[in-house]
Amino acid sequence: MNDRSTGDQSTGDQSTGDQSTGNRSTGDRGVHTAEWAERALAEAAGHEPASREEQVLERIERARRRNPKITEERVTLAHGAGGKASRTLIEAVFVDAFRSPELQPLDDGATLDLGTGRLVLTTDAYVVSPLFFPGGDIGDLAVNGTVNDLAVCGARPMYLSAAFVLEEGFPIADLRRIAASMAAAAGRAGVRVVTGDTKVVQRGKADGCYVTTAGVGALERPITLGESQVRPGDAVIVSGPIGEHGITVMIARGDLDIEADLTSDTAPLHDAVAALLDAVPVRMMRDATRGGVATVLNEIARGAGVAVTVDERAVPVRPVVSGACELLGLDPLYVACEGRFVAVVDGDHAEAAVAALRRHPVGEGAAVVGSIEPGPPGMVLLNTAFGGTRIVDLLVGDPLPRIC
Repeated sequence: MNDRSTGDQSTGDQSTGDQSTGNRSTGDRGVHTAEWAERALAEAAGHEPASREEQVLERIERARRRNPKITEERVTLAHGAGGKASRTLIEAVFVDAFRSPELQPLDDGATLDLGTGRLVLTTDAYVVSPLFFPGGDIGDLAVNGTVNDLAVCGARPMYLSAAFVLEEGFPIADLRRIAASMAAAAGRAGVRVVTGDTKVVQRGKADGCYVTTAGVGALERPITLGESQVRPGDAVIVSGPIGEHGITVMIARGDLDIEADLTSDTAPLHDAVAALLDAVPVRMMRDATRGGVATVLNEIARGAGVAVTVDERAVPVRPVVSGACELLGLDPLYVACEGRFVAVVDGDHAEAAVAALRRHPVGEGAAVVGSIEPGPPGMVLLNTAFGGTRIVDLLVGDPLPRIC
Protein backbone atom coordinates (compact mmCIF):
# COMPACT_ATOMS: atom_id res chain seq x y z
CA MET A 1 0.00 0.00 0.00
CA ASN A 2 2.85 2.28 0.80
CA ASP A 3 4.15 1.67 -2.68
CA ARG A 4 0.76 2.48 -4.21
CA SER A 5 0.47 5.50 -1.98
CA THR A 6 3.89 6.64 -3.10
CA GLY A 7 2.82 6.04 -6.64
CA ASP A 8 -0.32 8.09 -6.10
CA GLN A 9 1.73 10.89 -4.64
CA SER A 10 4.04 10.63 -7.57
CA THR A 11 1.04 10.73 -9.91
CA GLY A 12 -0.18 13.76 -8.02
CA ASP A 13 3.23 15.34 -8.43
CA GLN A 14 3.11 14.60 -12.11
CA SER A 15 -0.35 16.14 -12.26
CA THR A 16 1.00 19.20 -10.51
CA GLY A 17 3.80 19.17 -13.00
CA ASP A 18 1.26 19.02 -15.80
CA GLN A 19 -0.52 22.02 -14.33
CA SER A 20 2.76 23.81 -14.08
CA THR A 21 3.51 22.91 -17.65
CA GLY A 22 0.07 24.16 -18.56
CA ASN A 23 0.80 27.47 -16.87
CA ARG A 24 4.02 27.78 -18.78
CA SER A 25 2.20 26.99 -21.99
CA THR A 26 -0.25 29.76 -21.22
CA GLY A 27 2.70 32.10 -20.68
CA ASP A 28 4.25 30.89 -23.91
CA ARG A 29 1.00 31.56 -25.72
CA GLY A 30 1.11 35.13 -24.36
CA VAL A 31 4.64 35.55 -25.65
CA HIS A 32 3.75 33.95 -28.98
CA THR A 33 0.70 36.21 -29.25
CA ALA A 34 2.85 39.29 -28.66
CA GLU A 35 5.42 38.07 -31.17
CA TRP A 36 2.66 37.30 -33.69
CA ALA A 37 1.24 40.82 -33.33
CA GLU A 38 4.67 42.35 -33.70
CA ARG A 39 5.37 40.21 -36.76
CA ALA A 40 2.03 41.11 -38.32
CA LEU A 41 2.67 44.83 -37.82
CA ALA A 42 6.17 44.49 -39.25
CA GLU A 43 4.91 42.59 -42.29
CA ALA A 44 2.22 45.23 -42.85
CA ALA A 45 4.94 47.88 -42.80
CA GLY A 46 6.96 45.86 -45.30
CA HIS A 47 9.97 44.90 -43.18
CA GLU A 48 11.17 42.17 -40.86
CA PRO A 49 10.29 42.38 -37.15
CA ALA A 50 12.95 44.12 -35.08
CA SER A 51 15.29 42.07 -32.93
CA ARG A 52 15.35 42.64 -29.18
CA GLU A 53 18.58 44.62 -29.57
CA GLU A 54 16.98 46.82 -32.22
CA GLN A 55 13.96 47.38 -30.00
CA VAL A 56 16.19 48.53 -27.11
CA LEU A 57 18.12 50.90 -29.39
CA GLU A 58 14.86 52.32 -30.74
CA ARG A 59 13.58 52.98 -27.21
CA ILE A 60 16.81 54.78 -26.34
CA GLU A 61 16.52 56.88 -29.50
CA ARG A 62 12.89 57.77 -28.74
CA ALA A 63 13.89 58.91 -25.27
CA ARG A 64 16.66 61.07 -26.73
CA ARG A 65 14.28 62.73 -29.19
CA ARG A 66 12.06 64.07 -26.44
CA ASN A 67 12.20 67.78 -25.84
CA PRO A 68 14.74 68.62 -23.11
CA LYS A 69 13.13 69.31 -19.76
CA ILE A 70 14.76 70.31 -16.49
CA THR A 71 13.24 68.54 -13.51
CA GLU A 72 15.53 70.09 -10.87
CA GLU A 73 14.51 73.31 -9.17
CA ARG A 74 18.11 74.44 -8.61
CA VAL A 75 21.39 74.23 -10.49
CA THR A 76 23.64 71.33 -9.48
CA LEU A 77 27.31 70.58 -10.19
CA ALA A 78 26.14 68.07 -12.80
CA HIS A 79 24.76 70.93 -14.87
CA GLY A 80 28.29 72.21 -15.45
CA ALA A 81 29.96 68.88 -16.13
CA GLY A 82 29.48 68.57 -19.88
CA GLY A 83 27.20 65.51 -19.80
CA LYS A 84 23.47 64.92 -20.13
CA ALA A 85 22.58 67.43 -17.41
CA SER A 86 24.67 70.14 -19.08
CA ARG A 87 23.11 69.46 -22.45
CA THR A 88 19.62 69.63 -20.98
CA LEU A 89 20.37 72.92 -19.21
CA ILE A 90 21.80 74.47 -22.37
CA GLU A 91 18.97 73.38 -24.64
CA ALA A 92 16.08 73.96 -22.22
CA VAL A 93 17.24 77.37 -20.95
CA PHE A 94 19.84 79.06 -23.14
CA VAL A 95 19.03 77.78 -26.62
CA ASP A 96 15.36 78.33 -25.91
CA ALA A 97 16.02 81.94 -24.80
CA PHE A 98 18.67 82.95 -27.36
CA ARG A 99 17.54 81.17 -30.52
CA SER A 100 19.59 82.16 -33.55
CA PRO A 101 21.08 80.45 -36.63
CA GLU A 102 24.59 81.12 -35.32
CA LEU A 103 23.89 79.51 -31.94
CA GLN A 104 21.85 76.55 -33.14
CA PRO A 105 24.77 74.27 -34.18
CA LEU A 106 26.17 74.43 -30.60
CA ASP A 107 29.73 74.24 -31.92
CA ASP A 108 32.81 75.33 -29.99
CA GLY A 109 32.41 78.78 -31.56
CA ALA A 110 29.97 80.75 -33.69
CA THR A 111 30.79 81.35 -37.35
CA LEU A 112 29.93 84.92 -38.36
CA ASP A 113 29.73 86.02 -41.99
CA LEU A 114 30.58 89.72 -42.18
CA GLY A 115 30.20 90.04 -45.93
CA THR A 116 33.87 90.85 -46.40
CA GLY A 117 35.01 87.69 -44.63
CA ARG A 118 34.17 85.11 -42.00
CA LEU A 119 35.11 85.16 -38.31
CA VAL A 120 34.68 82.72 -35.45
CA LEU A 121 33.73 84.02 -32.01
CA THR A 122 34.00 81.89 -28.89
CA THR A 123 33.82 82.41 -25.12
CA ASP A 124 34.62 80.31 -22.09
CA ALA A 125 34.89 80.52 -18.29
CA TYR A 126 37.51 78.81 -16.13
CA VAL A 127 36.91 77.76 -12.52
CA VAL A 128 39.54 75.04 -12.12
CA SER A 129 40.48 73.91 -8.62
CA PRO A 130 43.33 74.06 -7.69
CA LEU A 131 44.42 77.16 -9.59
CA PHE A 132 47.96 75.78 -10.04
CA PHE A 133 48.62 72.17 -11.04
CA PRO A 134 51.46 70.16 -12.62
CA GLY A 135 51.93 71.34 -16.19
CA GLY A 136 49.87 74.51 -15.98
CA ASP A 137 47.53 76.85 -14.15
CA ILE A 138 44.24 78.64 -14.66
CA GLY A 139 46.01 81.31 -16.74
CA ASP A 140 47.48 79.24 -19.56
CA LEU A 141 44.45 76.95 -19.37
CA ALA A 142 42.19 79.92 -20.19
CA VAL A 143 44.30 81.00 -23.16
CA ASN A 144 44.83 77.51 -24.56
CA GLY A 145 41.20 76.54 -24.14
CA THR A 146 39.95 79.57 -26.06
CA VAL A 147 42.59 79.22 -28.77
CA ASN A 148 41.64 75.57 -29.19
CA ASP A 149 37.92 76.33 -29.50
CA LEU A 150 38.76 78.69 -32.38
CA ALA A 151 41.17 76.24 -33.98
CA VAL A 152 38.76 73.28 -34.12
CA CYS A 153 36.26 75.56 -35.87
CA GLY A 154 38.87 75.98 -38.60
CA ALA A 155 39.86 79.53 -37.63
CA ARG A 156 43.24 81.16 -37.12
CA PRO A 157 43.19 82.53 -33.54
CA MET A 158 43.87 86.28 -33.40
CA TYR A 159 42.54 88.20 -30.38
CA LEU A 160 41.39 87.42 -26.85
CA SER A 161 39.58 89.23 -24.08
CA ALA A 162 40.07 88.32 -20.42
CA ALA A 163 37.78 89.02 -17.46
CA PHE A 164 38.79 88.24 -13.87
CA VAL A 165 36.53 87.68 -10.88
CA LEU A 166 38.76 87.96 -7.81
CA GLU A 167 37.96 87.16 -4.21
CA GLU A 168 38.84 89.71 -1.55
CA GLY A 169 42.15 88.64 0.01
CA PHE A 170 43.50 86.86 -3.06
CA PRO A 171 47.33 87.17 -3.09
CA ILE A 172 48.67 89.71 -5.58
CA ALA A 173 51.68 87.43 -6.14
CA ASP A 174 49.36 84.67 -7.37
CA LEU A 175 47.52 87.13 -9.62
CA ARG A 176 50.82 88.24 -11.16
CA ARG A 177 51.77 84.60 -11.70
CA ILE A 178 48.46 83.90 -13.48
CA ALA A 179 48.78 87.02 -15.67
CA ALA A 180 52.35 86.10 -16.62
CA SER A 181 51.25 82.60 -17.50
CA MET A 182 48.47 83.96 -19.71
CA ALA A 183 50.89 86.32 -21.46
CA ALA A 184 53.34 83.50 -22.15
CA ALA A 185 50.58 81.21 -23.47
CA ALA A 186 49.25 83.98 -25.72
CA GLY A 187 52.74 84.53 -27.11
CA ARG A 188 53.13 80.82 -27.90
CA ALA A 189 49.76 80.78 -29.64
CA GLY A 190 50.39 83.97 -31.60
CA VAL A 191 47.39 85.83 -30.15
CA ARG A 192 47.03 89.08 -28.21
CA VAL A 193 44.90 89.90 -25.19
CA VAL A 194 43.33 93.19 -26.27
CA THR A 195 40.58 93.93 -23.73
CA GLY A 196 39.22 92.73 -20.40
CA ASP A 197 37.48 93.41 -17.12
CA THR A 198 38.08 92.93 -13.40
CA LYS A 199 35.60 92.43 -10.58
CA VAL A 200 36.24 91.80 -6.87
CA VAL A 201 33.73 90.01 -4.62
CA GLN A 202 33.63 89.67 -0.85
CA ARG A 203 35.80 87.16 0.95
CA GLY A 204 34.17 83.73 0.84
CA LYS A 205 31.99 84.60 -2.19
CA ALA A 206 34.31 83.02 -4.77
CA ASP A 207 37.17 80.55 -4.95
CA GLY A 208 40.14 82.86 -5.26
CA CYS A 209 40.07 83.60 -8.97
CA TYR A 210 37.80 82.88 -11.92
CA VAL A 211 38.78 83.77 -15.48
CA THR A 212 36.50 84.30 -18.47
CA THR A 213 37.93 84.66 -21.95
CA ALA A 214 36.51 85.35 -25.39
CA GLY A 215 38.35 84.83 -28.65
CA VAL A 216 38.12 85.94 -32.27
CA GLY A 217 39.67 84.05 -35.15
CA ALA A 218 39.70 84.42 -38.93
CA LEU A 219 38.35 81.72 -41.25
CA GLU A 220 40.87 81.82 -44.08
CA ARG A 221 40.07 78.50 -45.76
CA PRO A 222 37.00 77.96 -47.97
CA ILE A 223 35.80 75.04 -45.86
CA THR A 224 32.69 74.15 -43.91
CA LEU A 225 33.13 72.04 -40.81
CA GLY A 226 30.45 70.50 -38.65
CA GLU A 227 28.34 67.49 -37.84
CA SER A 228 26.34 68.00 -41.06
CA GLN A 229 29.48 67.11 -43.06
CA VAL A 230 30.02 63.71 -41.42
CA ARG A 231 29.42 60.66 -43.64
CA PRO A 232 29.44 56.87 -43.18
CA GLY A 233 32.88 55.56 -44.07
CA ASP A 234 34.69 58.49 -42.43
CA ALA A 235 37.45 57.84 -39.90
CA VAL A 236 37.55 59.09 -36.31
CA ILE A 237 40.93 60.31 -35.07
CA VAL A 238 42.15 61.35 -31.62
CA SER A 239 45.16 63.67 -31.67
CA GLY A 240 46.97 62.06 -28.73
CA PRO A 241 46.74 60.21 -25.40
CA ILE A 242 43.57 61.11 -23.51
CA GLY A 243 42.60 61.87 -19.92
CA GLU A 244 45.82 63.48 -18.71
CA HIS A 245 44.44 66.86 -17.68
CA GLY A 246 41.52 65.54 -15.65
CA ILE A 247 43.59 63.00 -13.74
CA THR A 248 46.40 65.52 -13.11
CA VAL A 249 43.98 68.04 -11.58
CA MET A 250 42.27 65.36 -9.51
CA ILE A 251 45.56 64.19 -8.03
CA ALA A 252 46.73 67.80 -7.46
CA ARG A 253 43.76 68.41 -5.16
CA GLY A 254 45.42 66.15 -2.60
CA ASP A 255 42.21 64.41 -1.59
CA LEU A 256 43.52 61.06 -2.80
CA ASP A 257 46.57 59.21 -1.56
CA ILE A 258 47.90 58.79 -5.11
CA GLU A 259 51.23 59.86 -6.53
CA ALA A 260 51.85 59.85 -10.27
CA ASP A 261 54.43 61.26 -12.66
CA LEU A 262 51.80 63.07 -14.70
CA THR A 263 51.25 66.59 -15.98
CA SER A 264 48.32 68.29 -17.68
CA ASP A 265 48.21 68.12 -21.46
CA THR A 266 47.13 71.78 -21.72
CA ALA A 267 48.55 73.17 -24.97
CA PRO A 268 47.52 75.24 -28.02
CA LEU A 269 46.35 73.08 -30.91
CA HIS A 270 46.13 75.59 -33.75
CA ASP A 271 49.34 74.56 -35.55
CA ALA A 272 48.45 70.86 -35.52
CA VAL A 273 44.90 71.66 -36.65
CA ALA A 274 46.20 73.82 -39.51
CA ALA A 275 48.50 71.00 -40.65
CA LEU A 276 45.58 68.58 -40.63
CA LEU A 277 43.37 70.95 -42.63
CA ASP A 278 46.13 71.41 -45.22
CA ALA A 279 46.73 67.66 -45.51
CA VAL A 280 43.33 65.95 -45.85
CA PRO A 281 39.58 66.56 -46.23
CA VAL A 282 38.31 67.18 -42.70
CA ARG A 283 34.61 66.86 -41.84
CA MET A 284 34.61 68.27 -38.32
CA MET A 285 36.73 68.71 -35.19
CA ARG A 286 36.08 69.25 -31.52
CA ASP A 287 38.40 69.53 -28.52
CA ALA A 288 37.75 66.93 -25.83
CA THR A 289 37.40 68.98 -22.65
CA ARG A 290 34.53 68.46 -20.17
CA GLY A 291 33.08 65.00 -20.60
CA GLY A 292 36.12 63.79 -22.50
CA VAL A 293 36.25 61.94 -25.81
CA ALA A 294 33.07 59.99 -25.03
CA THR A 295 31.00 63.18 -24.95
CA VAL A 296 32.44 64.40 -28.26
CA LEU A 297 31.68 61.06 -29.92
CA ASN A 298 28.09 61.19 -28.70
CA GLU A 299 27.70 64.73 -30.02
CA ILE A 300 28.95 63.57 -33.42
CA ALA A 301 26.65 60.54 -33.50
CA ARG A 302 23.55 62.50 -32.49
CA GLY A 303 24.24 65.61 -34.53
CA ALA A 304 25.04 63.70 -37.72
CA GLY A 305 22.46 60.95 -37.26
CA VAL A 306 25.09 58.22 -37.60
CA ALA A 307 26.73 55.57 -35.46
CA VAL A 308 30.30 55.86 -34.21
CA THR A 309 32.15 52.59 -33.74
CA VAL A 310 35.29 52.73 -31.60
CA ASP A 311 38.03 50.14 -31.04
CA GLU A 312 38.99 50.30 -27.37
CA ARG A 313 42.46 48.89 -28.09
CA ALA A 314 43.16 51.73 -30.53
CA VAL A 315 42.37 54.55 -28.07
CA PRO A 316 45.69 56.08 -26.87
CA VAL A 317 45.89 56.13 -23.06
CA ARG A 318 49.14 56.36 -21.10
CA PRO A 319 49.62 53.56 -18.53
CA VAL A 320 49.75 56.06 -15.65
CA VAL A 321 46.35 57.45 -16.66
CA SER A 322 44.75 54.04 -17.15
CA GLY A 323 46.18 52.93 -13.79
CA ALA A 324 44.83 55.98 -11.97
CA CYS A 325 41.45 55.57 -13.66
CA GLU A 326 41.32 51.95 -12.57
CA LEU A 327 42.02 52.94 -8.96
CA LEU A 328 39.37 55.66 -9.07
CA GLY A 329 36.78 53.60 -10.94
CA LEU A 330 36.82 55.95 -13.94
CA ASP A 331 36.71 55.38 -17.70
CA PRO A 332 39.45 57.37 -19.50
CA LEU A 333 36.99 58.08 -22.33
CA TYR A 334 35.06 60.40 -20.00
CA VAL A 335 38.08 62.19 -18.47
CA ALA A 336 38.80 65.73 -19.70
CA CYS A 337 41.71 66.73 -21.92
CA GLU A 338 42.95 70.27 -22.58
CA GLY A 339 45.39 69.61 -25.40
CA ARG A 340 43.64 66.93 -27.46
CA PHE A 341 40.97 67.02 -30.13
CA VAL A 342 38.78 64.58 -32.01
CA ALA A 343 38.62 64.85 -35.80
CA VAL A 344 36.42 63.15 -38.37
CA VAL A 345 38.16 62.87 -41.74
CA ASP A 346 37.51 61.21 -45.07
CA GLY A 347 38.16 57.51 -44.47
CA ASP A 348 40.39 57.22 -47.55
CA HIS A 349 42.78 59.78 -46.02
CA ALA A 350 42.98 58.44 -42.46
CA GLU A 351 46.64 57.41 -42.62
CA ALA A 352 47.68 60.73 -44.15
CA ALA A 353 45.77 62.57 -41.41
CA VAL A 354 47.58 60.69 -38.64
CA ALA A 355 50.94 61.28 -40.35
CA ALA A 356 50.25 65.02 -40.56
CA LEU A 357 49.37 65.22 -36.87
CA ARG A 358 52.36 63.17 -35.73
CA ARG A 359 54.71 65.75 -37.21
CA HIS A 360 53.69 68.10 -34.37
CA PRO A 361 54.54 67.62 -30.66
CA VAL A 362 50.89 67.79 -29.58
CA GLY A 363 49.97 65.15 -32.16
CA GLU A 364 52.75 62.63 -31.61
CA GLY A 365 50.30 60.08 -30.22
CA ALA A 366 47.58 60.58 -32.82
CA ALA A 367 45.63 57.48 -33.79
CA VAL A 368 42.62 56.30 -35.75
CA VAL A 369 40.24 55.06 -33.05
CA GLY A 370 37.06 54.32 -34.97
CA SER A 371 34.78 54.87 -37.92
CA ILE A 372 31.44 56.37 -38.88
CA GLU A 373 28.71 53.84 -39.68
CA PRO A 374 25.16 54.32 -41.01
CA GLY A 375 23.52 53.01 -37.86
CA PRO A 376 22.15 52.57 -35.36
CA PRO A 377 21.78 56.38 -35.59
CA GLY A 378 22.89 58.40 -32.59
CA MET A 379 24.82 55.55 -30.96
CA VAL A 380 28.45 55.20 -29.93
CA LEU A 381 29.48 51.55 -29.85
CA LEU A 382 32.76 50.44 -28.25
CA ASN A 383 34.37 47.17 -29.34
CA THR A 384 36.03 46.23 -26.06
CA ALA A 385 39.43 44.68 -25.54
CA PHE A 386 37.63 41.54 -24.29
CA GLY A 387 35.81 41.01 -27.57
CA GLY A 388 32.39 42.36 -26.63
CA THR A 389 30.51 45.51 -27.60
CA ARG A 390 28.93 48.10 -25.33
CA ILE A 391 27.15 51.41 -25.72
CA VAL A 392 29.12 54.50 -24.70
CA ASP A 393 26.47 56.97 -23.59
CA LEU A 394 26.65 60.47 -22.17
CA LEU A 395 27.11 60.63 -18.42
CA VAL A 396 24.54 62.63 -16.46
CA GLY A 397 27.29 64.59 -14.73
CA ASP A 398 31.06 64.34 -14.42
CA PRO A 399 33.06 62.29 -11.89
CA LEU A 400 35.69 65.08 -11.89
CA PRO A 401 34.05 68.50 -11.39
CA ARG A 402 35.93 71.81 -11.56
CA ILE A 403 38.70 70.59 -13.89
CA CYS A 404 38.59 73.57 -16.27
